[in-house]
Amino acid sequence: MPTYFESLVTLPAPTVRVDIDGTHRHVPQHYTVAAALLESGALACRTTPVSGAPRGPFCMMGVCFDCLVEIDCVPNVQACMTRVCDGMRVRAMSGKARLA
Repeated sequence: MPTYFESLVTLPAPTVRVDIDGTHRHVPQHYTVAAALLESGALACRTTPVSGAPRGPFCMMGVCFDCLVEIDCVPNVQACMTRVCDGMRVRAMSGKARLA
């Protein structure tokens, strides 16, 4: 008999289409952008302005700001605090971003 958490993993969920850096993906509609990034295999979603070091989702609760991405041409959006929606375009950010 599967455990409670194993059964959650196998439950079907409605999906939405999201474009992540030019690649179309279908992800469950309850995902955040950060969850979609991690599922896609992207460990980094931006680079720092000074050293160019890669950064990616870390805290997953909006505290660290390491998951900043550009969503639908709006820069500096926290991926972990933004739920996916159909047709969303997500782009990684390099270095210093312009203000929205």
